[in-house]
Amino acid sequence: MARALSRRTLLQAALLATAAPAITYAAGGRAAAATLPVPAAWALRPFELKDVGLGQGVFATKRQLMLDHGRGYDVNRLLQVFRANAGLSTGGAVAPGGWEGLDGEANGNLRGHYTGHFLTMLSQAYASTGDQAYADKIRTMVGALTEVRAALRTDPRMLAVTGKWGGAHENVRGSYQYIDLPAAVLGGAPAITLSVWVKPTHNANWQRIFDFGNNTSRYMYLASRNGSGIPRFAITTGGPGGEQALNGTTALPLNQWSHLAVTISGTTGTLYVNGTAVARNTSMTLNPAALGTLTNNWLGRSNFSDDPVFAGAFDEFNVWSRALTAAEITSLQTSEAKTSSVGLGNLASYYFSTTTGGTWGDASGRGLTATLRRTWGGPSHPGFLAAYPETQFIQLESMTSGDYTKVWAPYYTAHKILKGLLDAYLATDDARALDLASGMCDWMYSRLSRLPDSTLQRMWGIFSSGEFGGIVETIIDLYSITNKAGHLALAKLFDLNKLIDACAANTDTLDGLHANQHIPIMTGYVRLYDATGETRYLTAAKNFWNMVVPNRMYGIGGTSTGEFWRARGAIAGTISDTNAETCCAYNLLKLGRTLFLHDQDPKYMEYYERALYNQILGSKQDKADAEKPLVTYFIGLKPGHVRDYTPKQGTTCCEGTGMESATKYQDSVYFKKTDGSALYVNLYSPTTLTWAEKGVTVTQTTNYPREQGSTLTFSGSSAAFELKLRVPSWATSGFQVTVNGSAVSGTPTAGSYFTVSRTWRGGDTVRVTIPFRLRVEKALDDPSLQTLFYGPVNLVGRNTSTSYLQVGLYANAALTGDLLPSLTPVTGKPLHYTLNGTEFAPFYEGTEDPTHAYVRRSEPRVVFGKTDSGVANPAKSDGTTLLDEIWAGAPFSSKSALVTRVQSTVNSWVSGGRLTQADGQKVLTTAQNATYAT
Repeated sequence: MARALSRRTLLQAALLATAAPAITYAAGGRAAAATLPVPAAWALRPFELKDVGLGQGVFATKRQLMLDHGRGYDVNRLLQVFRANAGLSTGGAVAPGGWEGLDGEANGNLRGHYTGHFLTMLSQAYASTGDQAYADKIRTMVGALTEVRAALRTDPRMLAVTGKWGGAHENVRGSYQYIDLPAAVLGGAPAITLSVWVKPTHNANWQRIFDFGNNTSRYMYLASRNGSGIPRFAITTGGPGGEQALNGTTALPLNQWSHLAVTISGTTGTLYVNGTAVARNTSMTLNPAALGTLTNNWLGRSNFSDDPVFAGAFDEFNVWSRALTAAEITSLQTSEAKTSSVGLGNLASYYFSTTTGGTWGDASGRGLTATLRRTWGGPSHPGFLAAYPETQFIQLESMTSGDYTKVWAPYYTAHKILKGLLDAYLATDDARALDLASGMCDWMYSRLSRLPDSTLQRMWGIFSSGEFGGIVETIIDLYSITNKAGHLALAKLFDLNKLIDACAANTDTLDGLHANQHIPIMTGYVRLYDATGETRYLTAAKNFWNMVVPNRMYGIGGTSTGEFWRARGAIAGTISDTNAETCCAYNLLKLGRTLFLHDQDPKYMEYYERALYNQILGSKQDKADAEKPLVTYFIGLKPGHVRDYTPKQGTTCCEGTGMESATKYQDSVYFKKTDGSALYVNLYSPTTLTWAEKGVTVTQTTNYPREQGSTLTFSGSSAAFELKLRVPSWATSGFQVTVNGSAVSGTPTAGSYFTVSRTWRGGDTVRVTIPFRLRVEKALDDPSLQTLFYGPVNLVGRNTSTSYLQVGLYANAALTGDLLPSLTPVTGKPLHYTLNGTEFAPFYEGTEDPTHAYVRRSEPRVVFGKTDSGVANPAKSDGTTLLDEIWAGAPFSSKSALVTRVQSTVNSWVSGGRLTQADGQKVLTTAQNATYAT
């Protein structure tokens, strides 16, 4: 086990590493193996996606929908926000919208996250299928992000577009760029004309075409749109309340060139739009001379920091120290100023076609060079890469409470981008992706390592601004490739000590916490244990798991209500339309998988089957769509809930993780012991495993869960190892294993692994029989609220009612305890049944039917084998009924065994005063005379 490293040691090592020459990666080459090194702490080793082929079945069908979506989607739409942030051409691409665009929730403050998810999805798709189309998309995205980082590393440069008179400069929306003019630009002139050609590309109000001022009190501006959407000129020395203004009459057209001019002479100011005077004020007392020398003289930027930067193009900006006549203004409509009778502006004159750099010479002869700048300056480190300015990261460092309209989880977004890049590198060997990922970590370390621990602890505890997702896990994965001490030190800077310490002490403090902010943290801490040997990380993660599963888990495997956790054990009391955020299930699967690699407790794979076969499969709609991945955000468990597969325009965190889930369904079907001595079969799924080290191929043929079992066929070389077959905890009877038709000795135990040891040879066939039975799981805080399971499959009622369905299941229960005989199979529809007129179907079917995941158990009378005893079913104070206590003894080996159980239970209830002697005899007689399903 590795020696535990202190933070001081890690930081010192990181500083030494930072001083060393940077590692470079040649394009197309590799700096490390394509697979991540296996930590010494892992007892098991997962197979790569390329080693496990997915056969036909429910998983393949769902995956194909996502593969088609990923194959056809134009990735330039995702890259739009990155290119805009760097001031690069977006090629006319339109961002997806929702959270992945400037106009989405909180002004798109999470943009860039979805691009990272998409890169991971493409990487998994390529690893699984080998389809070159996915690799081509990955390389396009990595190439573009490389160009983006290079552009961010340098001062902004002119983006040349076709102008009114030739070339022009465009401010791409989202670039945060503006043109800075020298202080002398207005020349203190008492009379003035300002003339400019603009082509607006966005309709946000209060975008400034120009703004000359010192602050928000003394300024002069021309806005392309005021609060009413029309052009406005204003000048003031007393702030907004003292503005002397000129307002236009109609909005400027988008994506068209318009000419605007403002003249001031004496007490008269005039606003012209396309040569026509649209506003005149004859009572003006202010002019540029009254403003004095101004420090902030900008084209495209406002002195009010909350105003948007102008989005659009500039062509020909001129300033004259006199008021042009109406005829002169008109002449500027048909020719450039330099060829018109007016001539160039004598105070300033700029032609934005004259350079491709970041400055423009002044044609007036005054030498007032204009400079293109970013409102936020530039990155603090050359490794910075994001789809928005670094300001979100900077602001977070001083925040004491969350405000996602200003700062929305920047390190969470950084994680998604980082993970996408690392996955892209592992899938395609594109060293540019590794270089980008490594640079991002270098940049994060340069920011965070300067902060005191108290600041870091405060930041990481803020909802949701401080959310950082699974970044620690990804940093550790990257560190295993780069071996840069700074990367390991960076991972430890995300320690949230109050969470780690509480969980390590097994103190449950989760009530009220944001679920998905904390689940992926724990996976990262397990990986930090792998890298440092600090046991508190692993202990905390294991205890955390038990706090969530099953104590805050719904039957489908999901957790959270409205994204947050409630008190331990609160299930029935939290049922709503906003249960089970899909990201939570995704991250619990990842955490359980990681813990199982350390500790082969079957409970982790029990959960994996539950969540994968129910919430994860059910979160993907069974429908093709070119625009959206069609994945749920929340899965409401309220009666009659209809799943929403396109929440918030379809680019949320859950659509992102949903894309990932649908392209890695096979990632945990098989694990191998690190020494190669055993093969774990965790899930029963149609797959083909290629175990290269053994020279063995294992083909699993099954229609599970529509089939109650699976067949594994071996081919290739002979090899000796243990085959460990998971026995689900719900498989309480009838689990059988045969090898080449002969039964294997031993007694399978539900909730464990059944081991078959032999030298495997080509042609060997293993048949696993796993009988299903219908059972219920009760809500921890209300035993009468129950959800139905048939084997691994959650069955949900399809009914428009918005009240809990009243369901009785003992009426025809089998001696085995199987409740299924009380339901009626639907012909031609596997795993579909009816009960009291309601159809029950697998949760995993991605339909838009109103569903009932939970039902209200109602057994008003004692019935055996469809025979009614005529006796009311009594109950104890905790809700346990007579029938509950009788059937708790199942399975029964025979009818007589059941009758014996009825006799003893009836005697106990009679003696306890809960049942009369006469009614007890009726119950016993009915049990003796009934015919039972087997």
